[in-house]
Amino acid sequence: MRIGILTSGGDVPGLNACIKSIVYASEKNGWDVLGIKRGWRGLLDYNLNDENDNNELFFPLKSRKMHGVENTGGTILHTTRFNPVEMDEGFLPHFLKGKVPASPFKAGAFDCTDHILKVLDRMEIDVLIPIGGDGSLRFAAHLTQQKFPVISIPKTMDNDVNGTDYCIGFSTCVTRCVSSINNIRSTAASHERIAIIELFGRYSGEPALLSGHIASADRVLIPEVPLDIDHFSELIREDQDRRSEKYAVAVVAEGVTLKDGKVLYQGTKDQYGNNKLGGIGNYITDELSNNKNLDSFMQPLAYLLRSGEPDALDKLAATSFGAMAIQQIEKKEFGKMTAIVNGNYALVDNDCVLTPQPGLMIDNLYNAENYRPEIKNILGRPMFL
Repeated sequence: MRIGILTSGGDVPGLNACIKSIVYASEKNGWDVLGIKRGWRGLLDYNLNDENDNNELFFPLKSRKMHGVENTGGTILHTTRFNPVEMDEGFLPHFLKGKVPASPFKAGAFDCTDHILKVLDRMEIDVLIPIGGDGSLRFAAHLTQQKFPVISIPKTMDNDVNGTDYCIGFSTCVTRCVSSINNIRSTAASHERIAIIELFGRYSGEPALLSGHIASADRVLIPEVPLDIDHFSELIREDQDRRSEKYAVAVVAEGVTLKDGKVLYQGTKDQYGNNKLGGIGNYITDELSNNKNLDSFMQPLAYLLRSGEPDALDKLAATSFGAMAIQQIEKKEFGKMTAIVNGNYALVDNDCVLTPQPGLMIDNLYNAENYRPEIKNILGRPMFL
């Protein structure tokens, strides 16, 4: 048996712990493990007609070389953000241009599924374990539909993969965010200013809501509730005036929209040709400072939330997900995704990622009028609400 592992999408703390767990459990069964570098890109770049081009795309993973990797951040396999079934022509390897069919899912894009399947066959991989977020794992589900054996493992600091209560990386993200919010308070208080802290999270408000709730931020802005800048300005001014130190702290998710529906972007695009989110924190700060006479500053936390050593919970979840994947392979039951459901480790069909995750229960978790977390009912909710 040869197991292939790849990590795809954004890096998060806990990936190396998961990889180590898979390698250790595989070796107990006498199975080989092959690490595929750069996520789906590593398989895309495999030139079936020139093996000399492929030496940097994969390497064997051995337990004797895994000591301590669980304590490191990032991924030893490296990563990229690509979906092989929706490839823009500019990102195709030179040897595939003009040789792959049009994508059935995205106009103007190309479908490299057949190439990926041929590469997996050439590499003699019996089962593939992709570790990724909702976008990355959609292609894993597509491979399952093509009858290739796959066990998916969810990771994302946004915690927005459908089918699981928890994804690798989320706990460390929240822990880092809470620590940063509390540290920034001292600067905001020293200068009697309003601190606007912008977080990653795409269109999911869960990281911002939970972090702001734990850190007792004065206001928390989430993508699920449009922002009325005038109303927000009044509220944050009241927060600052009410506090003897004359400062206030607001947490804002990068995907927050304005009340007119406008979404702010960085002006650059990702590998899929989609606009990159970013700029809402600067917009709010400019409005407060220039139009509302409120002295404020903006601090993006960005990559600090996804880098470095994982916390204990992420190490535990990552290690457990890796072991579960191998246990599932032992049973020869494929097409599954490791998960936590209602607080328990579980397995779900990996095509669950093809359905968007249900949105936050705003009515139960958030006061939209006051832009604040407000947990009305905790009983029966998952640990991370």
